[in-house]
Amino acid sequence: MPPPLRSNPYRNTPDASADPRQIEGWALMEVAVRMKAAQRDPVDPEAVLEAVRLNRRLWTIIQASLLEPDCAVPLETRNALLRLTKFIDIHGLKIVADPQPEKLDVLISINREIAGGLLTLPAGGAQPAAAAGSAPLRAPAPPPPLPGGAAPRKLTDMSA
Repeated sequence: MPPPLRSNPYRNTPDASADPRQIEGWALMEVAVRMKAAQRDPVDPEAVLEAVRLNRRLWTIIQASLLEPDCAVPLETRNALLRLTKFIDIHGLKIVADPQPEKLDVLISINREIAGGLLTLPAGGAQPAAAAGSAPLRAPAPPPPLPGGAAPRKLTDMSA
């Protein structure tokens, strides 16, 4: 039987001095694990809702960091991730309206893919240099297009 979602939130946490990519990757995987646990039998709609709320909080933090003026993530990657956060918000609201466990699959997949990219060492096996201004967030695959086929706006246009 999987551990309850309200288990110790500090278990197996990465060291605060770790590379930001490792911390972000860990957080995405941890939320994916919790969403997967919420899918197991017996299905509990409240567990599904709790997992979606946790995922939404994490992606809100990611979104806020991408909108920071001193964000080191390249503009193209930021825009792609911001489109992805919009998709995650919309899909999460659909789950809140109808908490079916199978609807978590797409969010679990996104979190695992992004975490996989963050936790993978660059070519050559060198550790990424966070202090040297490397971008801690990157998308391994392009996000889905915006609804209605609208073109993504530049990060500087996001406040409008």
